[in-house]
Amino acid sequence: MADYGDNKRQEGDVFLYQTVDGGDINVTSGIAQMTVGFETMAYLSLFGGNADDPGLDDTRLQWWGNFDETDAAFQYRSQTQYLLRSIPATSANLIRVQDAVTADLSRDFIATGIAGAVNVEVSIPRLNAVQIDIRIEADGEISEFTFFENWRAAI
Repeated sequence: MADYGDNKRQEGDVFLYQTVDGGDINVTSGIAQMTVGFETMAYLSLFGGNADDPGLDDTRLQWWGNFDETDAAFQYRSQTQYLLRSIPATSANLIRVQDAVTADLSRDFIATGIAGAVNVEVSIPRLNAVQIDIRIEADGEISEFTFFENWRAAI
């Protein structure tokens, strides 16, 4: 927790939100907007790391920051990000993306014990876009939020 005088305390994580070209943060009067929810962690689970890394066993394409991190729970790897850039936006591939979102979030929330349940629904709301609805249950609390991402794979 940082104290910047005048009772402007920053607690939690920097709120990282989705834009059409990646993540962004809000800064007002030099102070970053914060969140105590799971949005930033979920965003990094789905879109963090190297976009060319399929998030599987091959480690050659991992994000450079992973090489000094010995605990896999703290490494950024995303099957979701990779699929949205490597397979065409079709209803059949939507199932693959939903499975990837579930796997990425389960690795970071369930396997680490942060949450007890993660539920995901993925849809195609418009041409070349994906909507990811997330529901996370942790310690009896429910967090729900949605990410919209461009499906960038060339057809």
